Amino acid sequence: MSDELSPRRLIAVFESPVSEMLFRFGVELGFQTVLVEPDPTRIAGTPRPHGDTVVADLSAAAPDEHTDVLVTDHHRAEIGPVLREALSGKARWIGILGNPKVEGPHVAALRDLGMPGEEIARVHRPVGLNIGSRTPAEIAVAVLAGLIADRNDRPGGFVF
Repeated sequence: MSDELSPRRLIAVFESPVSEMLFRFGVELGFQTVLVEPDPTRIAGTPRPHGDTVVADLSAAAPDEHTDVLVTDHHRAEIGPVLREALSGKARWIGILGNPKVEGPHVAALRDLGMPGEEIARVHRPVGLNIGSRTPAEIAVAVLAGLIADRNDRPGGFVF
């Protein structure tokens, strides 16, 4: 099966306003979406778009070579273990949201778990196109456009 015909999957790790927007727009762009949220209390309450599937851990989402994984909250304590698991799998692309002007907390979290520098460097940050996005919807648009550019082997304006 060619990459053009292969299923496109987007796994957003952690319920957040950005993951909600990724799922709203992602479905229109042909992504099958999965939310990984280890804390079930974060997905309770008012119905919101939680993706096509909701799972408690990344292994249940089974990322493969057609899967993009994005950690949508860099303040969560679980970022190290989640990213370590993503790096050990077959995901096509792995990224984490955050300010590109400071080192992300994921770097120290992965170092503390014994991950080598070359593996840590596989985690993309910043993510998305540099369009000056601020709101969750703008961030989602930038991320999805960046994933499409990357998937299509185009530069996409990633320079920050």
